[in-house]
Amino acid sequence: MNVFRILGDLSHLLAMILLLVKIWRSKSCAGISGKSQILFALVFTTRYLDLFSNFISIYNTVMKVVFLLCAYVTVYMIYWKFRKTFDIENDTFRLEFLLVPVTGLSFLVNYSYTPMEVLWTFSIYLESVAILPQLFMISKTGEAETITTHYLFFLGLYRLLYLANWIRRYQTENFYDQISVVSGVVQTIFYCDFFYLYVTKGRHWSCVTVLACFLSLSLSFFLSRQGFSV
Repeated sequence: MNVFRILGDLSHLLAMILLLVKIWRSKSCAGISGKSQILFALVFTTRYLDLFSNFISIYNTVMKVVFLLCAYVTVYMIYWKFRKTFDIENDTFRLEFLLVPVTGLSFLVNYSYTPMEVLWTFSIYLESVAILPQLFMISKTGEAETITTHYLFFLGLYRLLYLANWIRRYQTENFYDQISVVSGVVQTIFYCDFFYLYVTKGRHWSCVTVLACFLSLSLSFFLSRQGFSV
């Protein structure tokens, strides 16, 4: 497993933790799209159905469990724990506009017609568009809290790092997963406009963010030296 994959995973995990910490500390879900979080929970659920039947490595298993827990805890906080603070009036994106075409595409374009493979493909396609309700909500309200923009930044960074991971794997292993790469590129494109606004509006990195990046880099270096692989 190359350094780009590790950094991508850590960036993804950091994004989820930032969102959870924001909700817990503020006791509020303001500015967060519950619909996007439902889609991400569905992504992890359909992708990790092999959690107990296909062991790859301790790292792989731990990350799957952590991602699932973070996703479901976030949905719980939004729709139950702090539901009174949830901005349902502005979280109005029609999920059927995403779920219907994604479901159809996963049956039409996949590597095999087994249930697990179709569900895995569904999760890849769905992840590429799962952030749209959140971006739609921000565009509708015209604002977003700093911590929410940091969350989106690290999600976008995760996609960019995974693109670098795929390039590296193609160079070193001659490995190329067309479905994952194409979906990843589409997802990254959705973040481009957000990245532009993030930079031009002068978002500054807090000490916590810088520290988190430093720890991510340090941990990724340590893991790569220890020979962890997926």
